[in-house]
Amino acid sequence: MAKNIAVVIQEDPRKTHRPVEALRIALGLAAGSHTTTVVLLGEAARLLSEETDDIIDVDILEKYLPSIEQLEIPVVLQDRPDQIPVRDEFSARRENDETISSFVRSMDCALVF
Repeated sequence: MAKNIAVVIQEDPRKTHRPVEALRIALGLAAGSHTTTVVLLGEAARLLSEETDDIIDVDILEKYLPSIEQLEIPVVLQDRPDQIPVRDEFSARRENDETISSFVRSMDCALVF
């Protein structure tokens, strides 16, 4: 049975490999029958930015990004005053904290990294 799944990534990809691994997991879920949305909080938005040189496991990230773009996996970004610009080719939208919280609570399952 297909589920609505949110993969919430809140860790800084410049400090740990977990955000890149979380994107890999989201990609695997989206490739199946599940409706998967990636939620990037804070510095995690760097995963979709132009400047990825300082991201841990950037070589692995670069392998996943084309598939995320091709599958049009929806991405929700935290709307902040100091927004990290993301590349245009992703299906991304910015939402405030309350909207993100409601969205994640409405999912069948949420994986938080």
